[in-house]
Amino acid sequence: MQMQAAAQVLIRPLQNADERRRCAEFMAGSEPWITLRRTYEDGLRFLLDPTREVYVAAIKDAIAGFIVLNLRGPLNGYIQTICVAPERRNLGIGRQLIAFAEERIFRESPNVFLCVSSFNTRAQKLYARLGYDRVGELKDYVVKGHSEILMRKTQGSLADFHPGSTGSKKNRRAGGKKRSRSRDAS
Repeated sequence: MQMQAAAQVLIRPLQNADERRRCAEFMAGSEPWITLRRTYEDGLRFLLDPTREVYVAAIKDAIAGFIVLNLRGPLNGYIQTICVAPERRNLGIGRQLIAFAEERIFRESPNVFLCVSSFNTRAQKLYARLGYDRVGELKDYVVKGHSEILMRKTQGSLADFHPGSTGSKKNRRAGGKKRSRSRDAS
């Protein structure tokens, strides 16, 4: 049954003020945002930021979660927020949102970054299972007494990456050489 619920998810851009309000309610009423002292108003402002891409996970007409991406700045390819409605957690929706974000980001960057709060151990374990490595710790970054753990999933270096590709320059060159040899042999 859990897999069936996850299979019905449609991920699409945030469409209107009602959806934005619902997403802000998810944040304000659940962890880790309660501990991070994020209010409903903070959530609304955050979701209006025109420099971010916001996508929702919808099941029929209901919003089940959302994800916010930042594709600008020094951490180009940053999952800034992922949130699943408390009643929809543990159904695979978060994994689907992350897979969607990775596909979107890897078209423009070889790296996906995210931060996870030090007290959010379940999320840390999920990200590690999905291939994210811990690359740093920002102590007392959002609230005193808690760190934000910077995590990264990579397909290669910035120097070898070309937007729109599916891998590094090294991988494409290797593929090109194989095709070249095949033509020479025929």
